[in-house]
Amino acid sequence: MNFIDLAAQQLRIKDIIDKNIAKVLRNGQYIMGPEIRELEEKLAAYVGVKHAVGCASGTDALLMALMAYGVGPGDAIFTTPFTFVATAEVISLLGATPVFVDINPVTFNIDPVNLEQAILALQMQDPSCHPLPGAIIPAAPEGAGIAVASSSNSESCALRPKGIIAVDLFGLPADYDVINAIARKHDLFVIEDAAQSFGAEYQGRKACSLADIACTSFFPAKPLGGYGDGGMLFTDDDKLVNVLRSIRVHGQGSDKYENVRIGINGRLDTLQAAILLAKFTIFPEEVKMRQAVAERYKAMLTADAPAGCTGSSASAVIPPTVPYGYKSVWAQYSILAKDERGRARLQEGLNSSGIPTAIYYPRPLHLQGAFAVLGYKQGDFPVSEEMAGRIFSLPMHPYLIADDQELICRHLKGEV
Repeated sequence: MNFIDLAAQQLRIKDIIDKNIAKVLRNGQYIMGPEIRELEEKLAAYVGVKHAVGCASGTDALLMALMAYGVGPGDAIFTTPFTFVATAEVISLLGATPVFVDINPVTFNIDPVNLEQAILALQMQDPSCHPLPGAIIPAAPEGAGIAVASSSNSESCALRPKGIIAVDLFGLPADYDVINAIARKHDLFVIEDAAQSFGAEYQGRKACSLADIACTSFFPAKPLGGYGDGGMLFTDDDKLVNVLRSIRVHGQGSDKYENVRIGINGRLDTLQAAILLAKFTIFPEEVKMRQAVAERYKAMLTADAPAGCTGSSASAVIPPTVPYGYKSVWAQYSILAKDERGRARLQEGLNSSGIPTAIYYPRPLHLQGAFAVLGYKQGDFPVSEEMAGRIFSLPMHPYLIADDQELICRHLKGEV
């Protein structure tokens, strides 16, 4: 059994993929060919925003978004510790500081209540109100040099709240109406990390249209994935889009030898755009197929549950919840075991029968060595830590058949 079945998808559209690749090879426009603009226009229209900017990866998309806002040393960016490292990595790459905020235990996304507490704690320089990186000391004058927080002396200069990166984990959007309201109140920008949520919906709007800038990934395992790395940014802001296009190509100005800002080599390959155009022809149908797979899982896992219970006591797992007004695109189907030992037992049983599973994410970012300099400790973000010990993901893709799902669920219920 496959965790993600890309081969089944490829069989459906092989002729279109071959045709699109052959066109690129025939034209020889391997860098910034016309397929890039065609893909940008189609995905912007699908999402419902004015502009889209293709780039080399989802990580580059996040980096470019922060660069467009001029993020640098002394700036604090609020984000979740329960995500892939790229979300916070790009903050640190620019010399800014990630300020982690715990998650909602139902959606696994950043908790808006905790978010506002973190912002206020940073403004008041009071880590007793919410865990902060290092120990906050009096603010440095505007433009003064800013030291990085150090776990050795637990001191850092006061950080300036600058922006928020909210993550749409596992394909479910975060609560953007509340997050955007908090951001406006405190004069912060919002970036939607939609690496896993392209195709999802929130209150009638598509993911990638829910914040000032949205960033998605075309990594092969994503709902809309290429055959290599790729990413895209989305925005309605006419000024920001011009900055993003410049950053994408080494800070280019009016021509390739005029550089008006520091940028990166962040271009999306034309061949990847051609492949994504082929995949997009069936993407809306695949989103519906993902919904059907998720509904079957839910029905099978809760079939024996008592009335009012969200999980099945027979299966010893809790299936994911999609709040009213949301639609997940089910990048992963992630369930909760009772505890870490119970998870290990369930995974062992599934894996012994050839059923693959995965854990996203076994160690929250605040406990990773890469962020040790921030001085966070075990217990700072208890919900993220608990979820990391209980969560695991089942096979999930549009072509997963009901018989395979039934076998998976029988294992989880101890019937096999």
